[in-house]
Formats: sequence, structure tokens, C-alpha cells
Amino acid sequence: MNAKTTPAAETSELIAPAAGIDIKAIAQLGADASAIQLATLAAPAGMVGVPASIPVALINGRQPEARAVATLFEPFRQHPARKAGQATAQTFESFCELTNRHKTANSVIFADADWRNPSFTAVIDYHEDVSGGLAAFGKHRIQYAFPLSEEWKKWIEMNGEPMKQAEFAYFLEDRVAELSSPTEHERATFEQQFQTKIATPAQVVELSRGLKINIDTKVKTATTLQSGEGQIAWEEAHNDVDGKPLKVPGLFMLNLAPFFMGEKVRIPVRLRYRPSGAMIMWSYQIYRPDQAINEHVRSTLAEVRSKTDLPAYEGTPEMSA
Repeated sequence: MNAKTTPAAETSELIAPAAGIDIKAIAQLGADASAIQLATLAAPAGMVGVPASIPVALINGRQPEARAVATLFEPFRQHPARKAGQATAQTFESFCELTNRHKTANSVIFADADWRNPSFTAVIDYHEDVSGGLAAFGKHRIQYAFPLSEEWKKWIEMNGEPMKQAEFAYFLEDRVAELSSPTEHERATFEQQFQTKIATPAQVVELSRGLKINIDTKVKTATTLQSGEGQIAWEEAHNDVDGKPLKVPGLFMLNLAPFFMGEKVRIPVRLRYRPSGAMIMWSYQIYRPDQAINEHVRSTLAEVRSKTDLPAYEGTPEMSA
């Protein structure tokens, strides 16, 4: 008679583990796989600028920890969390259009009226303007740097810089197209204000030619006449093209556009010289170059207010980009 297995023995055979399988390891893997739980963490009372609560992931495996859910999703981000960066507009029209495209109820415009580097900056994500309003990051911006003309930059570059006689003579000759004859009103006003004579472009050209004639000649005398003009005599007989001492006007007029393709402005320029041994050193001083720039920036600031319907201020934002 063959022996029969009992039901208990049959059950024992059914649950017996296969060779090489660790039941405890499998159980631990199952526990680890279900160890992440989502929970909500409330913000402490009185914290400003943060959500009332945030989701966190509680990891209860072999090394328990709490993680921000956002860090788990960050590698899979398809869009930035907020707008940031600075766009550069090359024209005033593009600046207005870009600002209108992105502006919010709290956007503002700042105008830096520095006459050497004037610019507009639209801060799209600016602070709320109500009392006790929330602060913003101020990281999304649009900038427009006023394009200064090459002619203006050249005059500003050499403004107040001493030049040797040959250098100054060629400088005047190269820029004669930017000179202008004074109007009667300008002549009366500036000659009285500066107590000197104002030159026409022809007289400035004559001056530059006279300087080139005497480039290698020693200075004999350099005096100031009663009219306010200067008079320079050299040791050689021919002091200018006519053989007379060279008269130096105290002023001349510039007529040029400070901004690329902009309107021209008229600015008086003082002409200066001083003996330096046997030589003469020359320089010029533009009268109030900041005034022409500031007036243009302020008039354009009124225009940008109208085109964007945003508040605009002279200055710079308090936060960095």
C-alpha cells in the first residue's frame, strides 16, 4: 500500500520557496516600492510671500526622509516657473511693442538719463503699487539703449582732451561738415554770455589751415585780444595764409544729431589753447552736452508713457536683473 501525503504536507510543498529566492528581500522591495506618501506641509503663521501649504513626499524606506515634491518634478519641467531674463530692443518702437506684449498691472519703466549712456528699462514683474502690496522678483526686463550717433560719440570722446597742433588741425578739417554758422540770435546771446567772438565754419577751416602751415614753427607770442579772440604769432614770417598773426575765435557752433537718425541740435563749443614750451596745445569744451541728451530722454519718456500706458520714472530699479 502506498503512503498518502496529508493535506498539511501538500500545503507545505506548495509554499516552499524555489531555490535561490529570498522571501525577506522580496518583501522589503515591496515595502520600499510603496514607501512614498504625499502629504501637505502648512506654512508657519506670519510668513509672507510663500504659499499657505506645500506638497511634500514622505519616503519611508530604508532611509526615511521628506522631499519637496517640486524637486521630483523639476527634471521633467516643460516650461519655466516664471518669466525671467532681459530682452534688448534696438529701436524705440520695438521697445514699446515688447513692453505692451508682456506688461502686467504692476509693470513700470525706468529712464536712466545719464547723458553718456541713456537708456529705458521696463521691469515687467515689478512690485505691487498698493500700500502693503506684495514684492516681486523684478527679473523679467526689456531694455532700450538710446543709439548715440558716431559723430556725437567722436566729439564727446575728445571733449576737453588736449591735442597737439597737427592733431587738432586734422580733427577740425575732418569734422567741418558738423559745424554751422551762428544765427543772429545765437551770436548776440553767446558772444555776450562768453565774452568772446563766435566763428563761422569758414573761419574754423581757415584756422585749421593756418595751424597746419605752422605745425613745425615755434610760437612767438600768444595773446588774448580785447574782443575775446586769441592771437598767435609764430617766429616765421608767414603766420597764416596771408602772412598775418593767426586769430583764434573763442567759440564755434556744432549742428549735429546726438542720436542715430535723430534730429539735429545746435550746441556752442568753446575753443581753448595754451602755450606748452615752443608748442601750442589745443582743446575744446562742448557747452552743456548733457542738456541736449536729457531733454531728448525726457521728451521720449512722455511718449513711452502714452504708448505703453505704464508709469515711468527717472532712475534705476532697486533690484538687480
